[in-house]
Amino acid sequence: MNNMTRRAARLETKPALPEDLPRGRAVKSGPFGVLDIGSTKVACLIGRAEADGRLRALGFGWQQSRGIKAGGIVDLDQAERTIRAAVGAAEDMADQRLKSVYVNLSCGQPESRLFNVQWPVDGRAVNSDDIRRVVREARTRASTEGRVTIHALPLNFSADETPGVTDPRGLFCDTLTAQLHVVDASSTALRTLQACLSRCELDIAALVSAPYAAGLAALVRDERELGATIIDMGGGTTTMAVFFEGQVVHTAQIPVGGNHVTADIAMGLSTPLAHAERLKALHGNCHPSPDDARELLPVPSVGEAEHQIAQVPRSHLISCIKPRLEEIFELVKDRLETAGLGRAGNGRVVLTGGASQLGGVRDLASQILERPVRQGHPASVIGLADAAGAPNFATLVGLLAFATGDGQPLQDINFEAQRSAGWFGSFVDFLKNRV
Repeated sequence: MNNMTRRAARLETKPALPEDLPRGRAVKSGPFGVLDIGSTKVACLIGRAEADGRLRALGFGWQQSRGIKAGGIVDLDQAERTIRAAVGAAEDMADQRLKSVYVNLSCGQPESRLFNVQWPVDGRAVNSDDIRRVVREARTRASTEGRVTIHALPLNFSADETPGVTDPRGLFCDTLTAQLHVVDASSTALRTLQACLSRCELDIAALVSAPYAAGLAALVRDERELGATIIDMGGGTTTMAVFFEGQVVHTAQIPVGGNHVTADIAMGLSTPLAHAERLKALHGNCHPSPDDARELLPVPSVGEAEHQIAQVPRSHLISCIKPRLEEIFELVKDRLETAGLGRAGNGRVVLTGGASQLGGVRDLASQILERPVRQGHPASVIGLADAAGAPNFATLVGLLAFATGDGQPLQDINFEAQRSAGWFGSFVDFLKNRV
């Protein structure tokens, strides 16, 4: 057998990748535990990656949020009980105990910035140490008092005058230039999160920006490459992430979400919050219709006896819902325009999160953002109930995808050594001394 025949034989024995598995990434099998801490629910998923890259669920649990507001922890005792219950249900189903979890980052007012870093190579071949130093330099430049760097993601490299390099290792150049996307958050909010999880006997394997995770679950490969914006409409916040050329290039968060819509209904109709949520789910919509004025809805009043129920036109309900959703999308539009993303920020929009399931949201978003919009659902996970395939579970599924290696550029380089003096090391020292 000649050399060409041997090479061909080796190629034929490689397993085929699924159509939507990003090429060139190694899959970490796991199992992994992931935890989505949100304003309306806390969900835990234990899963692994199959040999072909598909995700399989081993255990799942969720609880209605207590002690959590706008993605941040406001009551340690209530949050601990909620997290313990969700994690415990997943552990019992999977028949294993978690020591660490991948957690979504929604607290601490996360911010996103781009940095260009130049590193002298002096004519030799670029190696992994050069890339580590570039990432370290970006973290140093991004360092701000009271803030902690969560992500420092290399987007692309240039070897001297040659741009568009994905992995520069082995290339000879005098100067290595890199563009990096850095996401940071308030250190105090992260310390509170770490303290709460420590009380639950859990370590943080990694923090992952919530819209980043949602995008990994809900965007198809072509959308990530050509450019798309994921808008994750949660209960307490609405977050967004812009993907372009396979990478996340911008994230942002606004402190308005589905719970604010519910509060508007409760105040506008003078009804309890629980009933306002029910009205929103069963009869809510963003767009009026000719029959709305004639369709009457039963609405109990706050403080009145249960049998005293008013009849309110559906048009009144819609008039409470539409202004708040218009505000959300106007704020999203403003954030995207001021980010200066150019071509990367002009792609289609994909909506996820519980509030995105409200009737008419897709059309309203398309009208205000002036782009094509679709409803996003997380990629299917083997062994996970159909209900968990709803848009409000996109972040959870995306966390598991991240844990298996999706969305992690240059994942074969160990950046932990240079991060030991960063936020994670600081957390460890803080907990040893204070908690």
